[in-house]
Amino acid sequence: MNGLNKIKAAEVIHARFKQSRPTIGICIGMQVLFADSDENGIHSGINMWPTSVRKLHAPILPHMGWNSVEPDSHSALFAGVEGESFYFVHSYAARELPGAVNTYATHGEKFLAATEDGALSATQFHPEKSGRAGLVLIKNWSKTL
Repeated sequence: MNGLNKIKAAEVIHARFKQSRPTIGICIGMQVLFADSDENGIHSGINMWPTSVRKLHAPILPHMGWNSVEPDSHSALFAGVEGESFYFVHSYAARELPGAVNTYATHGEKFLAATEDGALSATQFHPEKSGRAGLVLIKNWSKTL
């Protein structure tokens, strides 16, 4: 966040959202979009969404590897890859985001794996490391450009 604050990234992302310009956050890029996180103390995020990122309650952390997801039936990102698995590497996650099109995964507990909120989308997993399914997801997102 210190680096993002130095370049005023929050202002850019808020302006893009206000102008309905497509933006995507991946992994920690998703996490910084929330109000705050408790990773290594409480830290403010960009506050696009008023919920928090918290450490997962899971027997093994980090959550690393392939995991299936449960996309919302209205998801544009997951069109054509609804039953696929994606590659995760994380120990922290948001649990919910009211009012958005949400996709969930489970590792110890249910968490937000992806979200679509107007022109702003985000994935907790790495689509670039998720093979064909990740490529389809990126192609789906790029159609919003």
